[in-house]
Formats: sequence, structure tokens, C-alpha cells
Amino acid sequence: MRQNHSAGFLKYLPIFLLQLVMVLMTAMTQNARADEAMKTVDGISTFFLKNGMQVVAIPDHRAPVVTHMVWYRVGAADERPGKSGIAHFLEHLMFKGTKDIKPGDFSKIVARNGGQDNAFTSQDYTGYYQRIARDRLELVMKMEADRMRNLTLTDKDVLPERDVILEERRMRIDNDPSSRLSEQVSAALYVAHPYGKPIIGWENEMAGLTRKDALTFYRKYYAPNNAVLIVAGDVEPAELKTLATKYYGGLKPSEGIAKRVRPSEPVPDAERRVVLRDKDVRLPTMRRSYLTPSYTTAAPGEAEALSVLSELLGEGATSRLYTKLVVERKIASGAGSYFIGEHMDNGVFMFYGMPTGGKDIAEVEKAIDEVIAELLADGVTEKEVEHAKKILISDNIYSRDSQSGMARMFGAALTSGQTVEDVLDWPDRIEKVTAADVTAAARKYLRPENSVTGILLRAEKPAMEPAQ
Repeated sequence: MRQNHSAGFLKYLPIFLLQLVMVLMTAMTQNARADEAMKTVDGISTFFLKNGMQVVAIPDHRAPVVTHMVWYRVGAADERPGKSGIAHFLEHLMFKGTKDIKPGDFSKIVARNGGQDNAFTSQDYTGYYQRIARDRLELVMKMEADRMRNLTLTDKDVLPERDVILEERRMRIDNDPSSRLSEQVSAALYVAHPYGKPIIGWENEMAGLTRKDALTFYRKYYAPNNAVLIVAGDVEPAELKTLATKYYGGLKPSEGIAKRVRPSEPVPDAERRVVLRDKDVRLPTMRRSYLTPSYTTAAPGEAEALSVLSELLGEGATSRLYTKLVVERKIASGAGSYFIGEHMDNGVFMFYGMPTGGKDIAEVEKAIDEVIAELLADGVTEKEVEHAKKILISDNIYSRDSQSGMARMFGAALTSGQTVEDVLDWPDRIEKVTAADVTAAARKYLRPENSVTGILLRAEKPAMEPAQ
């Protein structure tokens, strides 16, 4: 039997030296465990700080630049009833400052140091980012960590910014017929789930948002245990771990952040139709949304099959819809489809079409229906499935060449219920999709009762002006 010489040596040490050795051995063991906690797959490293914050390092040493992003696992779908728009409103208010940074100075400091910054809100997450020189990484980490827990707001800050988001809604939604149609189609598609609310909010509810609403939302959700830190660029995982611990590790986590559970969408049993007429419409448009699962909620292989279906059916100049409606029949100026599968809960499979001059939108809709019917009856071929898979996989490879694109890819996945492995394994899962899988997914989800069709038309001018 091999002897344990270390253990034998310990019994001859004085008690104080024995205690010292034991302390050192314990510290070494703890450090080893900490190192083991950092998981690296295909060059992407991830680990958790003691306060629950997840950290992801994406090394890219081609240029001395980094993209620093903080993602919060909260979005418009997590808002309380009657408070729509609060997630997006808080995104704006996060630039109002702390006791150490004056209102509006955050972006000015980033710009003075040669960087760019911005923020974004979705249904499932809210994100903040800075792209800056490598030697300024600590600066933006310190500033972002500061406003994670130390945001200060007054009515002087809040009320004018509320006017800003109301004006933003008027410009982006109310004055744009296409955006209004999209909003109404989503509202009709989701009967129970909060995805039916617009991210920017309903105007009547936005107008009532207060400083208290913003601070309540902020204090509950803006915490390290509800956040993901992603740094892509000229940084090493060990270095990032040191910096993340220094600037974010001491932040206190929030209590009571429960697992996100939203209302389930009931199985639809009637197709729905939305028609919007507006005098400012120049080109009629048809769009149809089908309720589907997402990558997070779908059965294994189903979301991948829907991605392949969308590619071969309506993405690109060789797709079925574009070939038949635009190239061959020349009745549409544009036609296609796309699959939105990145949500935490439901996904959406969407079709769209616009007529060429002199053609009617009804003719375009009928032609799209015919393409769908043919696919459901005859299925898809292995040849077109293989072609679609090659495009999807090559696009994914090219997207990984972008520093900010990689950070966004992982951030969206990790805040929507997926893992680093899910993102990295996606090309392999796409490769396994067969023609039978694609046909089965189409027949399961492209059912009329599972859809909402939206039609955008130009409003006819009134025959007479109303009496004054």
C-alpha cells in the first residue's frame, strides 16, 4: 500500500504549525473548487459570483477592444398588470445617475473615453452595453456596477423622461401604420400571455407611470442575482473573474426574486383576422402569425425544424415564397417568412407579403395560402432541407465573427432559459433535422386556428368633408 507521507508528517508538527498548515490546505482546496466552478466550452467560459451573478467571458484578441454587457432577467412580459412600459421606462431612467455620476454623465464619460454605449428592452430581458478600448474596461465595469444598485431618481428626472417615452411611442407606433398593425396582431395572438402587450407599453398606462413605480421595479429586479455579465473581446477569463469579483462581487443580492412563471396561452380554436385602414398607407401589406413553441419550450428538435422550415419557405431569393410570388407570378414585390424562437415562452412563425403595383393584396394572400397548402400536402424534400441547413449553419458561423454579435447571442439565450451549451450546440442540432421533421412541424403548427392574419389597407378618403 502507498503511504500518505503528508499525513504522517503532520503528526510531528507543533499544534500552532499544524493549525497553520490546515488553514493553508483549506484555502488551497477552496481556490481549487473556485477554479473548478469556471466552466469552459469551446473557448467560452462561464462562472457565478457568490452573490448569484452569472459571468461569461468570450475571448477575442484580434483588437484591443471589449464589449461589456449586463443583461437583466426581466422584460416587458414581467410587468405588473396596469404598468405596461415600466421595463422600457426604467431603461431610460438608468441613465439619470447615482450619487457619484450626475444625470446624463454616464454616456458622456463613455464617449470621452472613446467608447459607445446604449441599452435595449425586450419581452424577456433588458440589456446595457459599452464597447470600449480594453484599458477602459474597469471604468465601465465600475460605472455599471454602481448604477445596478445605486440609481437615484427624483420627479425632476422621471416626469420629463415619461414625456420622452410617450413621444417615442407616438413616433414609432402611433404615426406608423405598419407598427400599429403589428401591435394589434400581437394583441390578438396572445389571449392570456403578456407577450400580447407592446414592449413600449400602452399609452394610457405609460402616462400614469411614476417615480415610485420605477423604483419598485428597479429594486426588485436590478440585482446581481438577476443579472448576467458578458464581456467579449480582448480579455482572459481569469482576468475577468478578478474584475467581476472586484466590481460586482460586493453587491447585495435581492430577496424574493422568484422563478418567472407567466400565464399559459390556451390552445386556440379559431383563426382571427385584424384589418387596419389608414390614409397614410402607401402599400397594402399582409402578415400572418402562427403561435409556436420557442427554443426554450419546444420538444427536442421542433424549434430547429421550424427554423429550417422558415429558411426554405420564405427567407432569401431561392425560397418557395419568393420564387413563386415574386419571380414566377410577379404578383408581389416581397414575400417571405421568419421564425421567432428566442423567447422564453411562446415562439411565432410569421408570413408576409406585399403586392406589386396594380395587384390586389387578396391575390397575394391567396397565393401564400396556396404555397402553404402545397407544403402541408406534399411535404418538403431532403434537397431543399439540406440547402436550408447549410445556409443556417454558415450564417451562424459568420455571426460568431462579430464580438458584439456573440455577446448578444449568449445574453439573449441565458436570460430566456437556455444555456451556453445550447448556443454552442445549435449548429449540430440543426444538422440533425430531416425532411420528415420539417414536414411534421409544419403540419402541427401551420393550422388556420393557430393564426392571426393582419391586413393593412389604405383608407378611402371621405366623399364629403364633414360640416363645420
